[in-house]
Amino acid sequence: MNAPTCLKISSIIVNMVISKIILELRTEKKLTQEELASHIGVTSRAVSYWENEINEPKATYIVKLADFFDVSADYLLGREKEL
Repeated sequence: MNAPTCLKISSIIVNMVISKIILELRTEKKLTQEELASHIGVTSRAVSYWENEINEPKATYIVKLADFFDVSADYLLGREKEL
């Protein structure tokens, strides 16, 4: 497998992981997509796209999500277990 293919597969896996984690954290807090969107300054469509693996959040929103949910950015990216 060549390097570009490996990077694409890696990106897909990260997108799947972050989508699942955002959805889990949001539902644990019993928030709607609209409520989460309001808290971090995006549209509910953006949250829906993240949770459905259509798009992934930009770095600035990963930081806002981490702060809001009181987890690390690494946790959101699936790089560490919740503390």
